[in-house]
Amino acid sequence: MIKIEIPNYKTLELEYLVLDYNGTIALDGQIRKTVRERLIKLADHLEIHVLSADTHGTAKQMCEGLPLNIQTFPTDGALDEKLAVVEKLGADQCAAVGNGRNDKLMCRASALAIAVLEEEGMCGRLLGEADVCTKSIEDALDLLLKPKRLIATLRG
Repeated sequence: MIKIEIPNYKTLELEYLVLDYNGTIALDGQIRKTVRERLIKLADHLEIHVLSADTHGTAKQMCEGLPLNIQTFPTDGALDEKLAVVEKLGADQCAAVGNGRNDKLMCRASALAIAVLEEEGMCGRLLGEADVCTKSIEDALDLLLKPKRLIATLRG
């Protein structure tokens, strides 16, 4: 668990990290080494779930050996499926990170929502659901590894 007290905002008691795959932790279906390293560190504190429509068909293979759970939704229902996973885990204990339109509902429901703007872009409407927007997935994951950064951004 990661507990983060954000003055004049809220206290987060996070048990789960829910991540989109393509455009968020992966670029063109591939996970960078720097992302892998951070996921391994975070797995000591959070149960990690990767949820993906799996556009490139590489998600399960690329996540092999990482300390996380992966679910793919190859149909058009990823938006609702991702929300259902967050609700089942307990939205008030989830941090969600995504970049796409199908991440909107999971981000809206989660206790902490981080939108990532990388090379594949970010759905503009997702920004309205995010607590924080970062320029890279490494920056997003570092907010959880170094919570004072998150406190500085969100405090009242």
